[in-house]
Parts: sequence; C-alpha cells; structure tokens
Amino acid sequence: MMLNIAAVIVAIAMIVLVVVLIPLIMELRRTSTAVREFVERMEADLKPTIVEVNKTLADLQVLTGGAAERVEDIKCFMSAVGETGRGLRTISTVVSGAAGALTTSSLWLTGAKVAGSFMMDKLIKKRGK
Repeated sequence: MMLNIAAVIVAIAMIVLVVVLIPLIMELRRTSTAVREFVERMEADLKPTIVEVNKTLADLQVLTGGAAERVEDIKCFMSAVGETGRGLRTISTVVSGAAGALTTSSLWLTGAKVAGSFMMDKLIKKRGK
C-alpha cells in the first residue's frame, strides 16, 4: 500500500512538473525566436554601417598620407616665415634707430636755429646802439 501511495505522489509530482515545464519551454522557445530575429536585424543594420566606417577609414588613410607628404613643405614654409620675421625685426630696429637719430638731430637743428636767431638779435641790437 505504501508503494502505491508513493507511486501516486510521484505521478502527481510529474504531472505538476510537466504542467509547469510546458509553459516554461514555450516561453524559452519564443524568447530564443525573438533573440534570433533581433540579432538578424542588428546584423542587417550594422553591415551598411561597417561598410561606411571602412570607407571613411580608407579616406582618412588617404588624407593622412597626403598630409604626411606635405610635412616637409610645411616645415620649409615655417622656416621661411621665421626668416621673414627676423628680417622684419631687423628692419624695425634700423628704422626706429634712424627715426631716433632724426628726432635727435632735428632737436639739435632747432636748438641751433634758436641760438643763432638769439645771437643775431643780440648782434643787431649791439650795432644799433
């Protein structure tokens, strides 16, 4: 009798297990189908993007290659700009020195003219007396 009760309990447990497992298995099947569809959509969406990224990388390689070829030209240009700057600084120094000399000499000339006028006025006044 005990064996019959144990068999009935095992049978009931199997029925409950099957009743619970069937919806679980069906849900797992639907989930795996949805995941497969999602992966296929993502793959279809990503393929054009990957192709565009590869094209962009190829264009970038061409651009960087062209820029690398021009580095020497840019260095030469920057050297010429530096030389020009040094030349302009030298010219500026010479011009400011010349302007300073002209300013100083014009002050001396003005002073000499005033002194000369003063001396002439003194001599004319002395002779007139």
